[in-house]
Amino acid sequence: MTVPSPADGLPLQGLLVVDLSQFLSGPSAALRLADLGARVIKVERAGSGDICRSLYLTDTDVGGDSTLFHAINRSKESLALDLKDERDLAVLRRLLQRADVLIQNFRPGVIERLGLGWDAVHALNPRLVYAGVSGYGEGGPWAGLPGQDLLAQSVSGVTWLNGHEGDGPVPLGLSVADMLAGHVLTEGILAALVRRGITGRGALVQTSLLEAMIDLQFELLTTHLNDGGRKPQRAGFRNANAYLAAPYGIYPTRDGYLALAMMPLARLADTLPLPELRRYSPADAFGKRDEIKRLIAATLARHDSAHWLARLQPEDIWCAEVLDWPRLLETEAFRRLEMLQTVRRGDGTSVHTTRGPLRIDGRRARTARAAPRVGEHSAALRAEFELDPIPTGETAA
Repeated sequence: MTVPSPADGLPLQGLLVVDLSQFLSGPSAALRLADLGARVIKVERAGSGDICRSLYLTDTDVGGDSTLFHAINRSKESLALDLKDERDLAVLRRLLQRADVLIQNFRPGVIERLGLGWDAVHALNPRLVYAGVSGYGEGGPWAGLPGQDLLAQSVSGVTWLNGHEGDGPVPLGLSVADMLAGHVLTEGILAALVRRGITGRGALVQTSLLEAMIDLQFELLTTHLNDGGRKPQRAGFRNANAYLAAPYGIYPTRDGYLALAMMPLARLADTLPLPELRRYSPADAFGKRDEIKRLIAATLARHDSAHWLARLQPEDIWCAEVLDWPRLLETEAFRRLEMLQTVRRGDGTSVHTTRGPLRIDGRRARTARAAPRVGEHSAALRAEFELDPIPTGETAA
C-alpha cells in the first residue's frame, strides 16, 4: 500500500468554513472540519465574542478565555461583527459568497430575521453547504426551548439508562448531546460536499440535540420498540446496561475496579473460579442478575485488579481495568496514539489540549494555533476577502 506524502495535504485543504455558531455543538463541528484541513473563520460578536469564552467547566481560564472555549475553537480565525448592524451584515454576506460551508446554531427563526436563512444565503451562493443544529428541530412545540445539553439529555430518555434501579434519572457526565450533534452535523456536511463535487449544488444540512440523542440510543431503543413497549429495567446492583445480563458491569477489586463484559456464566465459573455460578441457567443471567452480580463482586474484591487481569485475559474473558485520567495518560497504549498537543496564540497563551480522533493516510492532524482572541483576525480578513464596502464614488479595481 502506498501512503500519500505529507505534501498531499489534508482532505479539506482549500475549503472555507464560516462558523456563526456558539457554545459546543456547532463549534465542535467546525473544529472537526478544521482538523481535516479546512480554513475556519469564526464570526463573533464584537467585544464580548462567543458566550462560551466565559462558560467555565471549572473556575479555570487560560489567557482570559475558558478552557472549554480553547478546547473547541483551536485553529480558527476570529472575525468580529455586529450582526444587528447592516454594514456588518453586508460584510458577512460578501464573505459567504466566497465560503464553502456555513455553520449556525441560532434558535429557530433568529437567523431568518437576520436575513441569513437558507433561502437567502442559497440565492447568494448556490454552492454553499448550509449547516444548522437546533435543540429539538426547527418546528413543533419544543422548537423555541433552550437547546442545552442537560435539558436535551433529560427529554431524550437517556438519563433512565444510567445509574442503578431506584436511583432516579442519572445524566451522563459529559456534554454528550452537544458533542454528538456536532459529529452528526459533520457527517452531513461531508456528505453534502461529496454531492456538491458531483452536481455543483449546495445543500441544507440540519440536525438537533434531540435527534443526536435518539440516534445514540438506537440499539436499546430498537429493543424497546420490539419488546412490547416495556420500559428498560436497570440492574439494582452494578448496573451498566439495562438490557444486558450478568456479569456485565463494573466491580470493585481490592485496589481498584474491573469491568466485565458479556460472557456465558459457565466460562466465568471456571475461570475465576466461582463454582456457585454453575447452578444458574442462561435465563437466570438476566432474571437473577443482581443476585449473580453480588456473588461475582464478593469474589473480585478478594484480590487486586492485576491478579484478575492475569487470570482472565489469557482465557479471553472480556475484561479491563477501570482507569482514571492520570493513569490513562501514563499508559503506553495512550501515548502511542499521540492524542495530545500544546497550542499557542500570539499573546503568549498556551493550552494543552487534544488532537482530532482521525488519522488520514496514517497521519493525525496537528496544529500550533490556539483559539483566537475576539476579532484577532478581523483586519487581515477584511483586507484579504475585500469585505468592506467600496466608498461612494469609487469603483472596484
